[in-house]
Amino acid sequence: MTVDAQQRGLVLVVEDEPAIADLVRLYLTRDGFGVHVERDGSAGLDAARRLRPVACVLDIALPGLAGTEICRRLREAGDWTPIIFLTARDDEVDRIVGLEIGADDYVTKPFSPRELVARIRAVLRRTAGAPDGADRARVVGPVALDPARRTVTAAGVPVRLTSTEFDLLAHLMARPGRVFTREELLAAVWGYPAHAGTRTVDVHVAQVRAKLGPAADVIRTHRGVGYAADG
Repeated sequence: MTVDAQQRGLVLVVEDEPAIADLVRLYLTRDGFGVHVERDGSAGLDAARRLRPVACVLDIALPGLAGTEICRRLREAGDWTPIIFLTARDDEVDRIVGLEIGADDYVTKPFSPRELVARIRAVLRRTAGAPDGADRARVVGPVALDPARRTVTAAGVPVRLTSTEFDLLAHLMARPGRVFTREELLAAVWGYPAHAGTRTVDVHVAQVRAKLGPAADVIRTHRGVGYAADG
């Protein structure tokens, strides 16, 4: 069932448990989002391609097609719509795999629907404009980042990042040489404190480095402390 997108835009929810899907729909609708729900993975992938939602909430364990596979196929097709995973397992491996294939965030069941809505709003705030309100271009070594256009190049070659990866790099590049702790990065980029686990930061840093290729050394690890952008 599709609800007309309201002022915040349409969110696609792919969840095979009716009670959970209805709860998520209720809270998102209350917060001003339109909601479209699908019950299986194949229909969810089709809806993501057809409806162009502002964000996707994907259960990992779905009939037909797993949530991780939906994410993988969207990213391979160049679709960088923000994705938040719902997982019934508090398993670090599952979470890391989800982040590595391009998810922006994850929530472990049982979860607070208010927290899920807050996570979605945080991701959408990051994609809506320049972090910290700054729109000046930033250059560190061979990496150039334009917050206004949300583009990144490494030695002149365009780099495709998820919204979270972009904002992590932008935050580091805003103050070159400044070492940020993992807890600081969680608060500044993800918008919530370290209860989510600092491993989230490490996985995203690894993904950004992999995409920067030969320019990966722009992000330096300060063992026992955190990360810095340094040319």
